[in-house]
Amino acid sequence: MAFRIYTFDKRCLAAMQEVRRTYLSNTAWQEDVSEGKTFGVLIWEGGYLAAFSGTLGGKTVQPGFVPPIFDIRQPGCHFVQEEAAITAINQRLASPEVTPREVCDLRHERKVRSQALQQWLFSQYTFLNIKGQEATLPQLFGNTRIPSGAGDCCAPKLLQEAFRRHIRPLAIAEWNSRDDSFTPPCATRCRPILQHMLDGLDPEPDPRMSQYMDTAKKLEILYQDRFLLIVNKPSGLLSVPGREFYPSVQSITGWQPAHRLDQDTSGVMLLARGTAALANLQRQFEQRAVHKQYQAILQHQMPTGCCGEITLPLRPDLDNLPHQTVDNIHGRQAQTKYQVLENTDGHAHVILSPRTGRTHQLRVHCAHPQGLDNPILGDRLYGDESSAERLMLHASSLQFIHPVSGETIKISCTPEW
Repeated sequence: MAFRIYTFDKRCLAAMQEVRRTYLSNTAWQEDVSEGKTFGVLIWEGGYLAAFSGTLGGKTVQPGFVPPIFDIRQPGCHFVQEEAAITAINQRLASPEVTPREVCDLRHERKVRSQALQQWLFSQYTFLNIKGQEATLPQLFGNTRIPSGAGDCCAPKLLQEAFRRHIRPLAIAEWNSRDDSFTPPCATRCRPILQHMLDGLDPEPDPRMSQYMDTAKKLEILYQDRFLLIVNKPSGLLSVPGREFYPSVQSITGWQPAHRLDQDTSGVMLLARGTAALANLQRQFEQRAVHKQYQAILQHQMPTGCCGEITLPLRPDLDNLPHQTVDNIHGRQAQTKYQVLENTDGHAHVILSPRTGRTHQLRVHCAHPQGLDNPILGDRLYGDESSAERLMLHASSLQFIHPVSGETIKISCTPEW
């Protein structure tokens, strides 16, 4: 039987209930528990092991739970000493007596110390697998940026302790204490680690990866020459590699994107080969010389032929990322022209022509009460995700100047909905 870790195994339920009673009975942990702490159990023929992600009650070690793979808070640890030194630098920088020359020197020292400390910390995390093989974070992530907190999630901690004790695990289950919902190991921090640690356990396939690989197969090439590649990106495929270890247009094609589309948005995307061609295209986007047009299906009807322009400045919603919010004081200028083509089944079919290219610009401009007050169907951030199987937003055409030939290029692509 395959080792269960990405889908829920009922054999873990009794252990989960026991761990839940433990953390609910400890008043010192209630703030973490109520905010949402990830807990996990690993079951084996002789019992179970329990873990929490990161810290619990401000500590890395708690009775009844497996220890961290590397404890940065152990007395005399190099990390604690260097952290204190960096804190002292920050305090000196905040002093009114610090001179401009000293500020430059202190900032440089802080940067060097911080980078060296981060690399040292990564090298201290060594992961086992059931075969007894070891690997560090830099070895597992290679040239990919190592995300903060890598190695401190439940699954790696549970597997590490099992292998230390020469236990052969049967299954792992993780859940969030806020709503007791099952949560498979995160792809951001855990995928490269688990690829190593699960070797020899016959793990079940990660269904999320299968879904994204299926999406990647739908990538369609619309135009290609020596310098340019234009594709029809399917909804659900990343434009560039993200924190998650999933396919992206860039990783699949090997070309450099001149711009990006939201993961949920489909349609025309432009990529380039060579630094000169890429710089030329990016400059065209920056100078707003590229004409972009999108099609969208909105939640409600609108008068056919209705048109206008939305000018709502946007900025990141720091309390609710990745959401963007309208801010007339601190927001960046954002302009979108719109035209209603028709109404079908009670939904408006519109053309959207963004003059600027802010993050989530079209989605916010459609949904916001000061905009169209009419969310795009399937918008999981600004509307009702259940209203459609996908975000009904499609980049339907792109017009720009070829960076080498100088000719005008216009590529169009009809949405499949």
